[in-house]
Amino acid sequence: MTPTQLRAYSAVVRLGSVKQAAAHLSVSESAISLHIGQLRRELGDQLFSRTAAGLAFTPGGLRLASRATELLGLQDITVLEVSAAGRGRRLLRVGASSLFAEHAAPGLIERFAARADDLDLELSVRDPGSFEALLLSRTIDIAIGPPPTVLDPALTARPVMNYRVVVVAGPDNPIVHLRPSAAQLRDQTWLLGPSATASSGAIPDLLARLGVPEDRQQIYQSNAGALEEAKRGKGVAPALSFAVAPDIRNGTLIQLPSPHATLETVWHALTRLDQGTPSAAAELCRFASTPRAIQAMMRGAGAKAGHFRPSVHVTLWS
Repeated sequence: MTPTQLRAYSAVVRLGSVKQAAAHLSVSESAISLHIGQLRRELGDQLFSRTAAGLAFTPGGLRLASRATELLGLQDITVLEVSAAGRGRRLLRVGASSLFAEHAAPGLIERFAARADDLDLELSVRDPGSFEALLLSRTIDIAIGPPPTVLDPALTARPVMNYRVVVVAGPDNPIVHLRPSAAQLRDQTWLLGPSATASSGAIPDLLARLGVPEDRQQIYQSNAGALEEAKRGKGVAPALSFAVAPDIRNGTLIQLPSPHATLETVWHALTRLDQGTPSAAAELCRFASTPRAIQAMMRGAGAKAGHFRPSVHVTLWS
């Protein structure tokens, strides 16, 4: 088996057809079919067949699909690690939910990277729903965000930090003079960061609990941007209590006094259990829940460019 063959097969599995796989990889359909045929002959398995409902995979084809993703991910991380080792450095790839990445990751990364001069950290913002797949395919080494609903037995999850989400509004917003009910909160204009679009997490949970309709949601490129609009009286915004504490103290934001406007939860760190997991990932997993790390996350200190090479995936919302 070659990486080219596995990449072709993985694309067929993910996209559901040879035609779409060829377009995705910018090759001809005959090239994809050639690679699939070579795999079938080498493995002695048909792998999949075409049906009216789409592709039907054999048990061996399903096993190869899982292994192909893992092997390709391992190849990618090996290239990165060899390159980093040639420069005398280690690379740790951190995937994080939007809310954690914006408010807590900078302080954590700065404090952790200062412990090792040979360590580079790469942060990418990911949907929590993709954490398990990214870890199992070795695309990232550690993920930090909301707790998983169901945890793959090949992974482990460790609590990192308890936090509270509150709902705030500008001092000129009439709702700050009320103790709003769930219905009153639901009818407000909600000013949201990209964390609201995730498949899971504190902000989506709060919106779902209140039943906030989509036409009452305005999504900005950052949570900070949404809070700035809230200060101008444009609506209400969910926020981390420790992040908006200074604004609440100086009166530029008012926390709404409603039991429906708070939510308490925990960030978790997820890593792989196998021996191929970088030791730095396990170390960061342990360090993230220490008092020093939590203090750094709450202070939100900026990260030093010498240690932190961001690789952030940004989605623009209109």
